[in-house]
Amino acid sequence: MKHIFREGRKDRPVLLLLHGTGGTEQDLLPLAGLIDKEASVLSVRGNVLENGMPRFFRRLEEGVFDHEDLVKRTEELHTFLDEAADYYQFERDNVIAVGYSNGANIAGSLIFHYENSLKGAILHHPMVPVKDSTLPKIKGLPVFIGAGENDPICEPEETKELKAILEKAEAEVELFWENQGHQLTEREVQAAAKWYESQFLAFE
Repeated sequence: MKHIFREGRKDRPVLLLLHGTGGTEQDLLPLAGLIDKEASVLSVRGNVLENGMPRFFRRLEEGVFDHEDLVKRTEELHTFLDEAADYYQFERDNVIAVGYSNGANIAGSLIFHYENSLKGAILHHPMVPVKDSTLPKIKGLPVFIGAGENDPICEPEETKELKAILEKAEAEVELFWENQGHQLTEREVQAAAKWYESQFLAFE
């Protein structure tokens, strides 16, 4: 998978950056600096093209996932993370996903399909990746969800459903509401950075 790796402090998590539809591995690099400028960064480009726009998995229409492709691409990303950890010599169990929109959905799918793929996740405007799914053991997994009260793509009820599913599986979820539609705002990023600091840097 096309990607950028920037090595940071070995004692910090590796931030896995996952862009939204039409983005590239460059898009979320500024977010990494705002969340943890000393962390290593692995920023990945989706392997699927929709009208020339990179995505992480196919969809049948807006808001309707191609679930067969989602499962395939989730496995692909999970395997890539294993390989990248070996190649770049970082701790595989120390990866925090930071995803927006389509990138947040593939990050959510990693959580839904693999027990130890992520140490935590910051999901900006995600949807429920798989309905009626039994999640693996994710007790205590820290998850931040940023959502829009007036998001036309990911409606509030979808956000609440995702939070409920994760909490039922005993993940530790913090939900932050904005009112700027599907946009990723500075205030939302600041809230995610504050959450990250409390979860992963508080005991330094």
